[in-house]
Amino acid sequence: MSVTSRYREAWEGFWREAPDGQGAVFWDAAAAQTVGLHLALFEPKLRDPGLQMVDLGCGNGTQTRFLADRFTHVVGVDLSAAALDHARHADPAGQATYRLLDAADKTEVETLHAELGDANVYMRGVLHQVEPDDRQPLVDGIAALIGERGHAFLVELAEAAGPILGELAQDPAGPPAKLAPVLRHGIVPGEVSDDEVPELLRAAGLTVVARGELPLITTEFTADGARIELPSKWLIVGRTV
Repeated sequence: MSVTSRYREAWEGFWREAPDGQGAVFWDAAAAQTVGLHLALFEPKLRDPGLQMVDLGCGNGTQTRFLADRFTHVVGVDLSAAALDHARHADPAGQATYRLLDAADKTEVETLHAELGDANVYMRGVLHQVEPDDRQPLVDGIAALIGERGHAFLVELAEAAGPILGELAQDPAGPPAKLAPVLRHGIVPGEVSDDEVPELLRAAGLTVVARGELPLITTEFTADGARIELPSKWLIVGRTV
């Protein structure tokens, strides 16, 4: 199975129109506010930090470059070729490598795993906007990438973020400027329930090693100048505890 063509086209259209530069899109907060906090939780749990690190859903590569400063081998993967164009443009030194990947496609994932071996995986804010039928294949793809030795760090919007995003989208003055393109392209964030994520992981044969809550920092502000932060939950998963 691979993701629906509608979903793929939505992201391709979004990234084709997105401006260059860190912080230009809604979720692209500085790495110190995102992956930097996550890595402090993730790194102590890694069974083998020498494995390749895969940034799944890397977008324009802000988090990927941060990871590449700290790990020897980092691969940013994304469904969108346009997103990878942004990532490569922002990484002229080639700190990381970038690959087109449909992580819900079993054949594509198995091909990448055969090349990289077991890997550690970082995924920020992907599952919550994936269409329902694509969620289990995506999580199965993560399980295939980490194999027996790797771990994955997943951070996803909590269910409570859905109503917040709904209010922002329906603001009489219009949604925030950086959220508007997401909605215009038919991308619907905050749609996965809190109870669904552990079930998807369990079905993929993965065990939760650690979990917690952190706000997901965005680059957008409300009319009164407050930065928009969305409730999120993080999990570290692997084959065994």
